[in-house]
Amino acid sequence: MKTATGTVQASALHMAFHDFKEITKARLAVSVVFSAVAGYFLGAREFDPLALMLLVFGGYAMVGASNAFNQVIERHLDAKMQRTRNRPIPSGRMRVSTALAIAIAMTLCGVVLLYMLNPSTALFGAISIFLYTCVYTPLKTMTPLAVFAGAFPGAIPFMLGWVAATGEFGIEPGTLFMIQFFWQFPHFWALGWMLDEDYARGGFKMLPTGKKDTGTAVLIIMYTIWMILVSILPAFGITGRLTLSVPAAGLVFLMGLVMLWFALRLYEKRDRQSARSLMLSSVTYISLMQIVYVADSLLP
Repeated sequence: MKTATGTVQASALHMAFHDFKEITKARLAVSVVFSAVAGYFLGAREFDPLALMLLVFGGYAMVGASNAFNQVIERHLDAKMQRTRNRPIPSGRMRVSTALAIAIAMTLCGVVLLYMLNPSTALFGAISIFLYTCVYTPLKTMTPLAVFAGAFPGAIPFMLGWVAATGEFGIEPGTLFMIQFFWQFPHFWALGWMLDEDYARGGFKMLPTGKKDTGTAVLIIMYTIWMILVSILPAFGITGRLTLSVPAAGLVFLMGLVMLWFALRLYEKRDRQSARSLMLSSVTYISLMQIVYVADSLLP
């Protein structure tokens, strides 16, 4: 039979775990780690469980650190927005010093774990934290170019997996980087369109033209097309060891066309629901595309 003290302790532990997931943005971190794992399977010549485990935990630590630093810096702005006001710091459930300690500890842990894979992986991981925290985060309240700056750390995970598996950077991880780089723009601009009013309360400038207008919709379409073209590039045999069969490339191309259809629908309707549909289709696209890439590489 549980005592009252035991119940309180269990509840406190549950809340602490919940806040840890919130401060590190666990769902986002897991999706980023998924990209890194996909890149690892594409680059690895043979499966190494220890290396994969180091990548998973090291990758989560690096992403979690970036998110924690971000929430420390933006705590006053988060308090102004509907979707972020209940985060651990603005809600008062977590002290700034605690969040900062988590961010620093996870940075150190992430660098060490990724360095155990190879120095290049640790370097790219550290660059990702720096760009996200010191470039992207402060620019968000200054200029829509913040999304361009944020696309660099956002595109690193897919290529990071390849570098973790090989210790080398070349045309293969560069191609993986470019795929996820171009994907960032329709994804985040759709999100920015959805949350434009809330972002305005926090002073964030996320849309390329500053408005939910035709110009923003056209740019979303353009970047979606570039993403599709880069995604099928490995099928032409010009990306080194990174290859893609014709059937797999056809499937990736069709998935890209679905995302493009949602982008065109946003151009036509220019409403929040269309932006939400595009955002969800972009999340589906990036995950399925990576699964197709990995499955195609494993097939004889």
